Amino acid sequence: MQIELRALLQVLLAAATALIISFISTPLVRQLARKVGAVDVPADGRRVHDHPIPRMGGLAIFFGFILSVLLFGTIDDSLKGILLGAVIIVIMGMVDDIVPLPAWLKFIIQIGAAVVAVLFGIRIDILSNPFFWMEREYIALGIWSVPVTVLWIVGITNSVNFIDGLDGLAVGVSTIASLSLLVISMVFGQMNISVMLAALVGGCLGFIPYNFNPAKIFMGDTGALMLGYVLATLSVTGLFKYYAIISFAVPVLALALPICDMIFAIVRRISKGQNPMSPDRGHIHHRLIDMGLSQKQSVAVLYTISAVMGIAAVLITTSGELKALMLVLIFALVAVLGMFIMLNRPKQ
Repeated sequence: MQIELRALLQVLLAAATALIISFISTPLVRQLARKVGAVDVPADGRRVHDHPIPRMGGLAIFFGFILSVLLFGTIDDSLKGILLGAVIIVIMGMVDDIVPLPAWLKFIIQIGAAVVAVLFGIRIDILSNPFFWMEREYIALGIWSVPVTVLWIVGITNSVNFIDGLDGLAVGVSTIASLSLLVISMVFGQMNISVMLAALVGGCLGFIPYNFNPAKIFMGDTGALMLGYVLATLSVTGLFKYYAIISFAVPVLALALPICDMIFAIVRRISKGQNPMSPDRGHIHHRLIDMGLSQKQSVAVLYTISAVMGIAAVLITTSGELKALMLVLIFALVAVLGMFIMLNRPKQ
């Protein structure tokens, strides 16, 4: 399907507007964060920075995103649900960046924001059947659509927060995932979703210059949870509904890195008898640092992984499952070989 010039221009304008707003407002948010005490002080071994840095920078991303969407998007029920839920998440994130909230309270609020989206019609009603030997192409969720949708939204919301441990990592991975989903939504003519994803990309790009190592500001829970929530709800709105056999694989591939890191973290913590939401220093970015990579090198490795998975998601929808599978397998072999070499290299 060809992309119309008018649609492409609208998407570019949405991205540019969000980028400019985010870029201009980030220094202002940085000043605000200092005044209200939203500052990240390195107090444990999980932190990789050595001096206090303002957080709550995600507020600038949100400003760029929401203003661009209101200017260029079509305000339908789905959009109302996403924006209302995002506002709830952002308010919670701001409070948490100033005065840390209990994990259980944040979890309840996240479920509430997910339920808001569901009430506005954002639901996973059907899934492609992952069991290829069965004749049924789809699995209708029926009454399970609500809990499955809430689980997906809450899970992805937290997954971005889980990888927010290095300068520029979470915002960059979110940008790559958003770009992948943007390309797919444009190819299939989902204009409103495309505008929202473009606004998200622009908001992230405007913030990245301040967040690259050495970071001048962190996006905090305000940004990480908001990015996860918007990506989760947008994927439900579009990608789970349209792509036949591979509908489940597309958003999972695009968001593969944060999903895998979150799953491994939960399994790791439960196996040690810990609270699955309690922080630790076992995330993939921590392991790369412990292997001797610098922050910038570790972020580059994880950007590459995200990009490969995003390309695979695009290939599935445009060129077929086989090409995407081959790409993922080749990359997995190279990644395993690279890890083996790095783990067995002689120490300096």
